[in-house]
Amino acid sequence: ALIGLTLAGLQIVNQWPNGYEATLSIPIGNTINGWEIMLKFAGPVSLQAWLGDVQSNVGDQTYVLRNKDYNGNLASGSTYEFKFVVDFKGVSGNLIQATINGQNIDLGENIPVNPGTTAATTPAGSTQGPINPTLPNGNYDYGAVLRASLLFYEAQRAGKLPANNRIPWRSDSMLMDRGENGEDLTGGYFDAGDYVKFNFPMAGTTTLLAWGVLDYEDAYATAGELVNAREALKWATDYFIKCHVSKREFYGQVGDGNDDHASWSRPEDWTKNRPAWKLTNDKPGSDLLAETAAALAATAMVFRTADKAYSDTLIHHARELYDFANDRRGKYSDSIPNASSFYNSWSGYGDELAWGAAWLYRATSDPRYRFEVDSHWNEFSLGGQPQEFGWDDKKAGVQILMARVTGEQKFKQAAESFCNYIVRNAPKSPKGLVFLSQWGALRHAGNVAFVCLQAAAAGINTQEYVNFAAKQINYILGDSGRSYVIGFGNDYPKKPHHRSSSCPNRPALCDWNAYNSPNPNPQLLVGALVGGPDQQDFYEDKRDDYIKNEVATDYNAGFTSAVAGLAHYANKV
Repeated sequence: ALIGLTLAGLQIVNQWPNGYEATLSIPIGNTINGWEIMLKFAGPVSLQAWLGDVQSNVGDQTYVLRNKDYNGNLASGSTYEFKFVVDFKGVSGNLIQATINGQNIDLGENIPVNPGTTAATTPAGSTQGPINPTLPNGNYDYGAVLRASLLFYEAQRAGKLPANNRIPWRSDSMLMDRGENGEDLTGGYFDAGDYVKFNFPMAGTTTLLAWGVLDYEDAYATAGELVNAREALKWATDYFIKCHVSKREFYGQVGDGNDDHASWSRPEDWTKNRPAWKLTNDKPGSDLLAETAAALAATAMVFRTADKAYSDTLIHHARELYDFANDRRGKYSDSIPNASSFYNSWSGYGDELAWGAAWLYRATSDPRYRFEVDSHWNEFSLGGQPQEFGWDDKKAGVQILMARVTGEQKFKQAAESFCNYIVRNAPKSPKGLVFLSQWGALRHAGNVAFVCLQAAAAGINTQEYVNFAAKQINYILGDSGRSYVIGFGNDYPKKPHHRSSSCPNRPALCDWNAYNSPNPNPQLLVGALVGGPDQQDFYEDKRDDYIKNEVATDYNAGFTSAVAGLAHYANKV
């Protein structure tokens, strides 16, 4: 297929061996209140669609999907864009028929999507990384992975770096980041291989990291990394406090994603002022605000004994942000349109409202937040089985966190339903990787490994879930035949899609020549987890493949906390 070619309503957005990503644009005639979309393919496929729930599947060829609770109403005269990802094993995975509520959708001429050939997995080479991957007993050194991952977060820091900066090729950057009234918005983390500060995934990252530090503090302490872990969290929460410029004003993004992605250079060399967008009563963002409240509440518990005053400050901001989120409801990506092309809030804000309330309940024991969780649970139907857990969809997190905190049966049943699906029924690669999405496949595996470890700690199928988590993490660390963590273990990636590590030492120029270089990145981005392989375990170390080879702060979040959980169990043996 030709990338970007629109065929009436069908556009192939991306393509890889044996799969593709597409958008089906559906013109809406009469107003629709609740929809079912049928997709029929030429051969058996694995289908991923985030905008609908699968109601039926006949032979992996004909799928019927029903709207989510937030996207069932489609206005007359509008065009609905239905996004999906297809992986197929046979000759063809072409979409040959589509309907909405029984009415045919014109696909136009069907251009074939060719499966191509799947190349062999890159052969494993000798260990060249600076970190020894195994302990004397042959087990992976999970403590070393924690040390590496925290170094990755330090490489992602924006703003004025501390005197003890451990990344020699990074220095102060983006010191001009300001709000519309000159507010200091320096600090925080660069999102991925770029330099935008997207607060929604940054907050989600912070919550997941804090959860791991909170519940597996012994793992960080044994690794000698507890102070560094707290500092990693504080680098984010200090920035969030800066963004919270008044009770009902919160800056949600610094940097234009489109402008940023048009450049390939060091962050230290960026000279232009960057735009900043804020949420207000008139421009709400319940999902981002409630997720930030969760991040602050979780981090407050990490600091409760180490720095009580700072912990109290975090709780104060968390309470205000949660109230702002709940009182003035709306999706942040509607209020900050620049974010919608990169981190659109597909799942709506109901899951984050419950997530924020759940973390505030755990942090404060205030019964008000317990009531709020139940209210959101019912209003937004959060007891259903989600298909993933990540920066956008927090339902599984709510289910599992509340199962741990309360032990209540409705939460435990939902948590068990999710993890049973993930462990027993979700798609797996031939080597056993749970495969929930082509984009950032390892990020998804790390996230579900972590939350199902938490379900195990709640007494739900404990040994089965711990074994599953170990299998996923060990796949990433080397059981697959290679390591996917840069600087760790065997045949790790050398060419991540990451601007600053692709740059030569200063003062040499860094531009698109660095992007196009066939050589490994000059700087070793220790600890970064790449997107990972496809569903057939195929991976190629190519800088221009941002699906398999980009890195991101949220990629490492659940993964790092899962590693901490496994280290916790290993330390008890």
